[in-house]
Amino acid sequence: MWAALVHVGYWLVLLLAVPAAGFLVRLFLIQHDCGHSSVFRRQWANDWLGRVLGVITLTPYDHWRRTHALHHAGSGNLERRGIGDVATLTVREYRALGRFGRLRYRLYRHPAILFGIGPLFVFVLHHRLPIGFMQSGAMHWTSTMGTNAAIAGVTAVLIWIVGVGPFLAIHGPIAFLGAAAGVWLFYVQHQFEHTYWDAPPSWRRPVAALEGSSHYHLPGVLRWLTANIGIHHVHHLSSRIPHYRLPEVLRDHPELDAMNRLTIADSLRSVRLSLWDEDRRRLVPFSTARLS
Repeated sequence: MWAALVHVGYWLVLLLAVPAAGFLVRLFLIQHDCGHSSVFRRQWANDWLGRVLGVITLTPYDHWRRTHALHHAGSGNLERRGIGDVATLTVREYRALGRFGRLRYRLYRHPAILFGIGPLFVFVLHHRLPIGFMQSGAMHWTSTMGTNAAIAGVTAVLIWIVGVGPFLAIHGPIAFLGAAAGVWLFYVQHQFEHTYWDAPPSWRRPVAALEGSSHYHLPGVLRWLTANIGIHHVHHLSSRIPHYRLPEVLRDHPELDAMNRLTIADSLRSVRLSLWDEDRRRLVPFSTARLS
């Protein structure tokens, strides 16, 4: 991409940023497998590969691993929302808000915010400081600051080699596209019409795993770039299964292949669904809250 910038033109840099962002997504998902201890047999090997990849993906590995474990432990639980998920209100909660609260939630759920500004916020700002976890132990601070220092060091070397302008022109589109794709995948994995939310004592983790996580059916190239994370219902049911063995589970258990299956067209239609209707037990658009 640097050679393209110097000898061809910026249009080729932008074109190459698309597959480069795809490779960045795959690295993040290998890091994700490290967080679930499913890459190597030994935990220290998983952790150190995860930490190295975290510098490339702008993600403090140890801090992220802990918060991601909380996501797995409470996914679909209405009383454990707010950590590692896309904020989702129930219809009753939305109706109880004032005008400003409704406007704020509607802005948050707008696609331009979720998939445009959201990725920049998460990977440029949110991952740089463990806000909300300052009192949860030194690990969160050490992980975040250590990753920040390593990112600063790598960035300084690259800027010394190519210059500030070329670095931003090349790495900026890769990081943004990769982050946007990552946020989109995370959204699609749990935000679809017939997902699952419940409150204790009715909430059950295995049910939440299977019914509250999608099977995002993607073309072969995209399945490889996303490390089969689209088989998310199986991943949530048993997170220690490495990504390259998830298709074997679908082959051996065909009933799982059709469960919560989403195509790309289905996933695009799900963007308009923003509220959990506790009576109908499905995600619904804002218009439902106005009409009922």
